[in-house]
Amino acid sequence: MRPPRARYFNTTGPCDPQHHYMLPPAQRLPQARELIEMDRYFVLHAPRQSGKTTALRTLASELTAESDIAALMFSCERAKSAGDDYAAAEEILLKSLRQATEWAGWPDELLPPHPWLRAPAGTRFGSALTEWCHRCPRRVVLFLDEIDALQGNSLVSILSQLRDGHNARPGGQPFPTSVVLCGLRDLRDYKVASGGDPGRSNPAGPFNIIRKSLRLGDFTADQIAELYGQHTQATGQEFAKDAVDRVFELTQGQPWLVNAIADETISEMRLTGTIGAGQVEDAKERLIRQRATHLDTLAARLREPRVERVIEPIMAGTWPDTDTSFDDDVSYAHDLGLIRGTRDLEIANPIYREVLLRVLGHRTERFVKTDPHSFVLPDGRFDLPRLLREFVVFWREHGEVLIRQEGYHEAACQIILMAFLHRLANGGGYLDREYAAGTKRLDVLVRWPYTSPEGERLMQREAMELKVWRAGEHDPTPDGLAQLDRYLDRLTLSTGVLVIFDRRPEAPPWKERGGFEQVTTPSDRDVTVLRV
Repeated sequence: MRPPRARYFNTTGPCDPQHHYMLPPAQRLPQARELIEMDRYFVLHAPRQSGKTTALRTLASELTAESDIAALMFSCERAKSAGDDYAAAEEILLKSLRQATEWAGWPDELLPPHPWLRAPAGTRFGSALTEWCHRCPRRVVLFLDEIDALQGNSLVSILSQLRDGHNARPGGQPFPTSVVLCGLRDLRDYKVASGGDPGRSNPAGPFNIIRKSLRLGDFTADQIAELYGQHTQATGQEFAKDAVDRVFELTQGQPWLVNAIADETISEMRLTGTIGAGQVEDAKERLIRQRATHLDTLAARLREPRVERVIEPIMAGTWPDTDTSFDDDVSYAHDLGLIRGTRDLEIANPIYREVLLRVLGHRTERFVKTDPHSFVLPDGRFDLPRLLREFVVFWREHGEVLIRQEGYHEAACQIILMAFLHRLANGGGYLDREYAAGTKRLDVLVRWPYTSPEGERLMQREAMELKVWRAGEHDPTPDGLAQLDRYLDRLTLSTGVLVIFDRRPEAPPWKERGGFEQVTTPSDRDVTVLRV
């Protein structure tokens, strides 16, 4: 008899409980079963690699095994190639549906007819579902995964046929009793399908029958501990509490990131013994530098105009537009998983904050030639004053050119300084950043591990506040000092640096900028102000 295979943390595709550590999907979708029992049509949406497919596949299997329901999940992704050709899309979808029933291993009486009933294009999908439901002895429930892969007229046609079938049920026409539309985005009740700009909603849409829209949530700290505990139970290797806490802090529970950090420590770093917060930090850095597919896909969205319109004011700390179309763009960025919510505009988690800035600053990093190790003092600490002096030289030489090249013009100063710090921190330090729309600042904490002469492992921490002096605004120094005070209070640090980028037309010439000044904050801290 073959021994059971060891389970592992999954970072590719749906989870299988025989092979992967995973949380019970029902915990993450408590309302779904209730809505299905009520014969409702509803939407389930979440960013990519959040566990949607795993949750639906498990729920479909459970419903079919324990009730009078024949629940089937099938993917619409292959129909993306059909574009506006709705006849071709129908053909692909019906083949995918039939194939999914065969893979499910259902008895013959539950299988749909083969071949499907021929019907005119534009009605064939709905007619086939009606024929199947007429023959099936159970209530049919459909989970249409990757529904937003359908495009243009194909999406309009399929949604319209689902709506027509739904509305014909009270008259006795057989049709699926519940349909779940699952995709990357909450398509605003699928009103987008009416045509026009595919990113904008339209009140005349063909699918106004949705009862509810569910968003698959991220893991809580307790759920991360439960997931990691499965590994401990299987192998004896523990994740310390500070490691679990740090994972939650870095990921905010994003499922792929939670699994990826654990997999990096175990499968790639091959750590033995208890895993602590330090190893989690190292795993996070490795993931970011490798630019895993998940992070690369996320970063690729940054150049989309709708995404840039949302992310740029978050990075720059400025107030965004307030028109109705901007609200749609915010919802789009939220559906992609880039931002935490739609009210307070913040990047979804610290790892994404790092990834976005590193991607946008990649061009700048190529200009930085200084050796990171040249900033290490004889006692092992990081020489921040020297780094800032070197940045002034870099800014004078390259800043004007880089600002013109940077697509995110409002956030260009922040991106360029962060890229300079990224390049140099690669010598062994860490950067933590905080930024959000409307704050008019970017907070930076440089953490530099070093060993004291006595052999004690210590962490040097240096705090910086970044502000931009824009045309028509008052000198930001007073606000910046007060904000730096609050940041230092939170970090329990006694001193820091305020960097002010002067972007006014009347600012001094580039070659004359870069003055340092020692200033006392409102809380009587001695800090450095750098004006560039």
